Amino acid sequence: MLFLVAALLLLGVVLGTVAHAPLSFTVVAAVVIGVWLAVFAVRERQGRRRETSG
Repeated sequence: MLFLVAALLLLGVVLGTVAHAPLSFTVVAAVVIGVWLAVFAVRERQGRRRETSG
């Protein structure tokens, strides 16, 4: 999933959408999105474990 975030960020840079934003902002945004996706993945995994064990 983090590969998807990196691919989308690279695509944004290539297309020029992210190119107008400062690099520090882009990195912070990528980290925030990555953390959000990681939290989502952990919560989904925990939810599925509860369903199968219950």
